[in-house]
Amino acid sequence: MLVLVAPGQGAQTPGFLTDWLALPGAADRVAGWSDAIGLDLAHFGTKADADEIRDTSVAQPLLVAAGLLSAAALGTYSFAGEAAGTRIAPGAVAGHSVGEITAAAFAGVLDDTAALTLVRRRGLAMAEAAAVTETGMSALLGGDPEVSVAHLEKLGLTAANVNGAGQIVAAGTMEQLAALSVDKPEGVRKVVPLKVAGAFHTEHMAPAVDRLAESAKALAPADPKVTYISNRDGQAVAGGAEVLERLVGQVANPVRWDRCMETFKELGVTALIEVCPGGTLTGLAKRALPGVKTLALKTPADLDAARELVAEHAGDAGPAAEQA
Repeated sequence: MLVLVAPGQGAQTPGFLTDWLALPGAADRVAGWSDAIGLDLAHFGTKADADEIRDTSVAQPLLVAAGLLSAAALGTYSFAGEAAGTRIAPGAVAGHSVGEITAAAFAGVLDDTAALTLVRRRGLAMAEAAAVTETGMSALLGGDPEVSVAHLEKLGLTAANVNGAGQIVAAGTMEQLAALSVDKPEGVRKVVPLKVAGAFHTEHMAPAVDRLAESAKALAPADPKVTYISNRDGQAVAGGAEVLERLVGQVANPVRWDRCMETFKELGVTALIEVCPGGTLTGLAKRALPGVKTLALKTPADLDAARELVAEHAGDAGPAAEQA
């Protein structure tokens, strides 16, 4: 069984869209999205520097756009209004943080334009919330999760991402994160600041939830066509309205990627492909899901190997597989 996953904010790097825009039709597709959301995705994905794409309102739409382009090139996703042809759907989909919006498009809950519109509003709302107080996030490498969470609470920090494979991401004010850097939980090898512009998935994002909820009212979500696994608790969600509700609330609630990976095990996942800009989630899977084949789509050069993995494992998806 194949699971298709989408990374979250912090995975972006300067120029990471360049090679994907060279694929047939990709530049026109991205130009259309750019017009629809009022953001020059091609510019930010090819010419902008690291500081420019660290901006939450820019990074999030870029990540969703890259995920959709790479999945379409792989043959596991079709854009709205296009014949699906011989598209092969994965057995399950999931996304980390903003990657959940990408995954919602993979599952057919939102079409590509709706997904880009929602993520643009999400990014703007979260950037506005982040501007109120100087906040950030740092990854803890190693250590016992229970010990680390208790230590973070003592420092006033939140375990915003519980990623499994020995990794927790702390979020809070810059002063709290500075204290963490010199007072690490027992067993933690390293504290790594992340390339994000706020304490996402914490109470600091509460104002963004209200704004996003208002934007979501204009959307008409469909029920997932494949198994959609939620960050909230790692559970599969069958209704489109519930998926959308979870996408809204998740902005201010912790990401439980550890539980998503537990569900992958329960489903019998045999292969995991991470869409562009892949790397983070495949790294976690290699440590937490022994025996599961993994592949990260970084550039179009990775497509042939990814297609082989799809051909080998998508057929195990049973009723969730779709030939459309």
